[in-house]
This record gives sequence, structure tokens and C-alpha cells, in this order.
Amino acid sequence: MTLYLVGTPIGNLEDITFRAVRILKEVDIIACEDTRVTGKLTSHYDIATPLKSYHEHNKDKMTEQLVELLVAGKTVALVSDAGLPLISDPGYELVIAVREAGIRVETVPGPNAALTALMTSGLSSYSFLFSGFLPRKDSEKMARLETLMNEPHSIILYESPYRVKDTLAAIEKIDKNRRVALGRELTKKFEQVVTLPVNALLQELEVSIPAKGEFVIVIDGQYETDEADMWWHQLSINEHVEYYMKKDLSSKEAIKQVSLDRNIKKREVYESYHIDK
Repeated sequence: MTLYLVGTPIGNLEDITFRAVRILKEVDIIACEDTRVTGKLTSHYDIATPLKSYHEHNKDKMTEQLVELLVAGKTVALVSDAGLPLISDPGYELVIAVREAGIRVETVPGPNAALTALMTSGLSSYSFLFSGFLPRKDSEKMARLETLMNEPHSIILYESPYRVKDTLAAIEKIDKNRRVALGRELTKKFEQVVTLPVNALLQELEVSIPAKGEFVIVIDGQYETDEADMWWHQLSINEHVEYYMKKDLSSKEAIKQVSLDRNIKKREVYESYHIDK
């Protein structure tokens, strides 16, 4: 009797391990958020194991039933619709109950949207903090963001397509020059991961980033700097470039200097400057 926590693809169905497929075929039951979503995966890999719904609204009742099945000697796999179970998804309570019953819990690793976006973003991956979904109430969201954005770590968030613009706008209110990566459709054909200062990213959202699918937001950390070296902190990238151009630098030279000041890629400065223009 074992509860398996099985990672599943976040988009591309090929992103599943041989072990995960084997476990899903061997267990007695697969507990999943939406049987229709998981059914597409099991059908693709000819997995005939019965599916049972396990989601936010029935988790208390289903936790009891699944523990009873495990105690009776059955094996169960828990999956989410995409990625790793328990990560911003139900399952935590089930693991607690199963461990308290003395039943073995085994994790079968797999894809994860948060780390996929971080790896692609170009933001620091040495130290990061995952905070899942932000509160929906504006005041609570702003308070959480202000706390998170003072941390010296990259911050990873999940966001829906209906709230992503408002969340980026809240980030801009706190620090309009903070670099932010926005990822969508990860591992799929039309995958996008765009990294820009948040004021430029908001403009890009209107132009070339469709507000469709689930989003991952990665916010650059607040790193300690010498205030004397941050004289440009209150300037937008556009204003920063024009400051140097007024000192007789060409636009190319000004963009290069701004990229050095801000420790960002020249391409990001160029794109932001010309979008503003």
C-alpha cells in the first residue's frame, strides 16, 4: 500500500517519465483534479487505471475514502491537471492523513511551471521564493507584493489570464523599473517567456502577449546596492537613455550605458526605449 505523488506534463504530453507512466498503469486508482483532463493523458499512454475526482471541493470526503482504500492494501496515484500535485493544488491534507495512518508516500518527480519559467527568464535562480497565487482583494494583493518585493530573492507567482494585467500594474506601482518575466503556454508550441522592466512589460502585454492560458510571473529580487550608484533609480528607461544622449552620447552608446547601470541586457533597454518612443 503506497500513495504515489506523480508529476504530469504541464503542456507537452512528451514531458512525462517512463517511471510515471509505469506507476500510473500499475496503481489501482488515480486520484485527479478533473477526470476529463487526466483522461486525455491516460488515453494517450493507453493507461486503463480507473480515475477518481480529488479536488478542492471534495477533498475532505475523498481523503477519508482514499485512506480507507490504502489501508485495505490498494495503491493510489495522486496527480494534478498539470505539473506536480500539491503545488498550488489540493493534496497536502491527503499526504498528512496517509502519513498519520503509517502508509508509505512516494514522489515521482516531473515538470513544474514555476521552475520552468524561472530557468527561462534570465533572472537569478540562485535563490528564489515561490508564493503561488496572490490574494484577489486589491489591498491584500498590494500588501503581499510589497512584502515579497523587498526580499533579496527572485519571486515566482502564478496568475490567471483575467488578473495578470492588474497584477503587473500593482507591481509597477511598487517599482516601475523592476525586471519581471511573464511566461505562458510553457512547453507548448506557442510558449512565451518575456523579461522586461515591468512598465515595458505592461505595454508588451497589450501588443504581443495574448491574455490566454495560465501565467507564471517571476519578479527580480530586491538586491542591496550603493545608493550613490543608483542615482537613476527614479528614472524610466526612456528617461535614463535620454539623460545620456543629452551628454552627447549616441543612442547606441546611451543604451549600452543604461544596460550597464541597470545590469540588464542591451536588447531589453533597446526594446523598452523604442516601445516608449
